[in-house]
Amino acid sequence: MTSRSTTRTYAGFDLPGSDLAVAALRYAEELTEPYVFRHSVRGYLFGRSIAARQGLCPDADYNDELVFVASVLHDIGLSDEGNGDQRFEVDGADLSARFLREHAVPEGDIAIVWDAIALHTSDQIAARKGPEVALCQAGIAADILGQGRTDLPEGFADRVHAAFPREDLAYALTGAIVAQAQDNPLKAGPLSFPGGLLRRHLPPRALPDWYDLIADAGWGDRPTPGEEDAARSPRELGELFVRHLTAGDLDRLTALYEPGAVFVPGPGTAATGVQAVRESLRQYVEDGVRIGLELRRVHETGDLALLSSVATVDVPGRPQMTTVTTEVARRRPDGRWLYVVDDPSFND
Repeated sequence: MTSRSTTRTYAGFDLPGSDLAVAALRYAEELTEPYVFRHSVRGYLFGRSIAARQGLCPDADYNDELVFVASVLHDIGLSDEGNGDQRFEVDGADLSARFLREHAVPEGDIAIVWDAIALHTSDQIAARKGPEVALCQAGIAADILGQGRTDLPEGFADRVHAAFPREDLAYALTGAIVAQAQDNPLKAGPLSFPGGLLRRHLPPRALPDWYDLIADAGWGDRPTPGEEDAARSPRELGELFVRHLTAGDLDRLTALYEPGAVFVPGPGTAATGVQAVRESLRQYVEDGVRIGLELRRVHETGDLALLSSVATVDVPGRPQMTTVTTEVARRRPDGRWLYVVDDPSFND
């Protein structure tokens, strides 16, 4: 590799000026949208500032050239050339490795850059993979999420943004990730970062979550009693209902209702009391009903809450149905919230 002490001035900032660094900068600028490119340069500048705050010296404590190369290339997976069948971080890491091999970069250095790019959305993992990977991730997180922004030197972020404007970067980048995932589901595994973004843009339960996956694993595992069964806010009741229904756990479903609760399994019918509610829920379980809930709003006053959700109901052999639910919940003396009234089709 060329000398790492070489620098060049770009937009008023001193950047690594080796042949490799210049080539990587040009490659990133050629491949990515301007807002992505500017974000990539800002990520490096913020990462370098974070390193200085930590007392780390370039080319003594970390390879500054590799941090720069990884930073400017970290989002090329969002380019047309980088758009493959993997999550965008891995597509970008693979394309970057190809670029580095074409420039005769040693395999050990390529591995560092690959890790930095593939792990740049992985908190706590990137930080354990060496200083180059950690600084790349820290600079990117500072630019996207503002992590550590108050610790940057006074006026530094203003200078960076004046040279490399944001253009609502966080939302624009999120939109690009979601657009790729919508076009190609292979890029958004249900437990991946892109999958988490995509889930918000799909109908409820269109993309399974962790609890869906383990419930459908086929091993017959059942959740163990514990704190996870207690709704500590009204919002958590719907999540627990969906989780326990998916698992077919009638006991835990019934435990979400007060002893005198009213459950309305369908228009014109009502079940009152624990045993009646349990029998209505049993029918849901036996019929294989699956429900997705998207909370519309919640109003709280003291120990009472009024909730409303959009429910997507799937029953084997029947067309999918969507309803608007209405629920009343009450906080118990032990802090748990339980349903008092649950009407899945009140607005119908």
